[in-house]
Amino acid sequence: MRLSAPKHITWWIALIAGGLGVIEQYRVVHLPVIGPYSMLLIIGAWALLILATFLKGL
Repeated sequence: MRLSAPKHITWWIALIAGGLGVIEQYRVVHLPVIGPYSMLLIIGAWALLILATFLKGL
């Protein structure tokens, strides 16, 4: 199995989504729209990075 580095835009999207999820999960900032989905944002960011590592060109 060959792994590849994710594209820069994919990495930035995952970083922003995960960061928003973390700051909402730990109540650093309260964002009412993101609040119920904070854990899903964190999990989704990790899943995006894993998929981008396994799939070339993502």
